[in-house]
Amino acid sequence: MIRFQRLVKRFGTRTILKGLSFEIQEGEILFVLGTSGTGKSVLLKNIVGLLRPDEGEIWIDGQEVSRLSEEQYFPIRKKCGMVFQHPALFDSLTVFENVAFGLRKHYRLPEDEIRTRVRECLALVNLTGIEQKMPAEISYGMQKRVSLARTVAVEPRILLFDEPTTGLDPVTTNAVNQLIFDLSRKLKTTSIVVSHDMHCALAIADRIIVLDQGQIVAQGTPEELKACEVPLVKDFLSEALEAGLEEGKI
Repeated sequence: MIRFQRLVKRFGTRTILKGLSFEIQEGEILFVLGTSGTGKSVLLKNIVGLLRPDEGEIWIDGQEVSRLSEEQYFPIRKKCGMVFQHPALFDSLTVFENVAFGLRKHYRLPEDEIRTRVRECLALVNLTGIEQKMPAEISYGMQKRVSLARTVAVEPRILLFDEPTTGLDPVTTNAVNQLIFDLSRKLKTTSIVVSHDMHCALAIADRIIVLDQGQIVAQGTPEELKACEVPLVKDFLSEALEAGLEEGKI
């Protein structure tokens, strides 16, 4: 469904992505792990066309998209929903209006259909009865879930998550991970999760890719990564083990 071929991205004299090549299958939950500054978020922005590669190709549904004009890229972006590191809700709008925002902006729907869709999406993320609350009146974890509801409201086929559990406590982190898994399976979306948390990746990923200095140093299923001898992967696994011990899961 999504294929990268020798993807290169530079900022000035610094090369962030160094010839990445890999595929993401339809319906897959793929985690892209790496330390800060290794190009994980840059990869997501190349998918939605916020950044364009300097070399290489990006294929989505059989179409090479990296050289499309802004106007030509619009249908590609409509396939994608991006959940940012921070909730990025509109402070002056209610929870209902936040979730309805994309529906009103991009689709001509009757008001009763919008109401039904908003309630369905809030129910998907286990939030009901808060439609008229303002973002400041709910917890940070709930704001993250509202952001996710807003993203899935427009029915994207590809979900992109940029560090979705940053700043959350372990209980809320597990809840968000479960939501990503459940939504991906229920909605049959392809999900790409950028993270530095191997513990989360081992819990819900179908496949994991590990980046280091803009290159792939390891990839495979969670079980395959557990047997990996790459030093960076072993460091991530060690942190994941500690997280599991702290939560009493190991």
